Amino acid sequence: MNKLSMDELARMSVSDFKAAEKLPVVMVLDNVRSQNNIGSIFRTSDAFRIAGLCLCGICSTPPHRDIHKTALGAEDSVEWQYYEETTECVKALGQKGYRVYAVEQVHGSMMLDSEALSAAVQSSAKIALVMGNEVEGVAEDVIDLCDGSIEIPQYGTKHSLNVSCSAAIVLWQIQCLMRKKLLS
Repeated sequence: MNKLSMDELARMSVSDFKAAEKLPVVMVLDNVRSQNNIGSIFRTSDAFRIAGLCLCGICSTPPHRDIHKTALGAEDSVEWQYYEETTECVKALGQKGYRVYAVEQVHGSMMLDSEALSAAVQSSAKIALVMGNEVEGVAEDVIDLCDGSIEIPQYGTKHSLNVSCSAAIVLWQIQCLMRKKLLS
């Protein structure tokens, strides 16, 4: 086996990316403090060609050298907005017709691999996913505004994942479910 060359990968230009149809998903970062995590989430958002990213509260915004270090230019392709308060962002997305889900361990959360989540995605035209702070998670007042919560099943001694890893896992599953819906 040989690795694919850059030409074989046929990557989009930033202008082609901006013009391309996007998956109707927005990622919301609730007070994520690490610029490296923010950059990684930009890069994952680019990979799945989602509609956008909302940076809230203490999140740093581009241009920032540490965001760029992990985003590798995705901060230029992915549309983003900044909100001082995550609650204002969640309210605004709800008014735009998004179903908003916190990615958090709460009573009544839907497991990422559940039929309940599959049904929720199938019935939603647009989805927003809220990822929380590295220490505190998604703030309680933000969870209260969400339509539900999604939990990543975990089977080891730790019951948490790095926020950028969680974002990648959840985006992978959501995009699989949404693309399945779009193709049917």
